[in-house]
Amino acid sequence: MKKILSITPASHATDLALLLARIGIAVLMLTHGIPKLGVLLSGDPVTFPSVMGMSAELSLGLAVFAEVLCSLFLLAGLATRLAVIPLMSTMAIAALFIHAADPFGIKEPALLYLLVYLVLLLAGGGKYSLDYLLQTATEKNKQAALEEPMPASSIS
Repeated sequence: MKKILSITPASHATDLALLLARIGIAVLMLTHGIPKLGVLLSGDPVTFPSVMGMSAELSLGLAVFAEVLCSLFLLAGLATRLAVIPLMSTMAIAALFIHAADPFGIKEPALLYLLVYLVLLLAGGGKYSLDYLLQTATEKNKQAALEEPMPASSIS
C-alpha cells in the first residue's frame, strides 16, 4: 500500500513509463504518417491542406517527415528531444490551423499527441533508449581516455 501512494516514483518505473509512451505514441502516429507517405510517393496530384503560405506538396512533405521519420526516431529513442519538436509543430498546426473552426472533439486527438510529445521533450527518452546507450558509451570513452597513462615519449 505504501508503494502505491508514494509520490517519488521509482527510477525503473519512470524509465518503463517513458519507454511505453515513446513506443505507443510513435506506433500510433505511424498509422497516420504511412498513408500520407503513400500519397506523397504515388505521383497523383496532392490534395492536402496548404498551411501558412506553403504549397500543399510542401505541407504534406513536412507532415510525412514528422509523422514517419521522426516517429521512427522516437520509436528507437534516438534524438528523442529533437524528434518530438517537428511532431509537436505538426500537432499544433493540426489543432490550431487545420481544425481551427472545428469543435473541440475534432481537435482533441492532435492536442493529446501534443501533450505526450511535450512530456517526452521535457523527460527525454529514458534509460531504455538509444539516447541513453549512446550517452553511456560516450561517458565511458571519456572516462577511459582520462585514465589512460601518458606515453613515456610525451613526458619531457
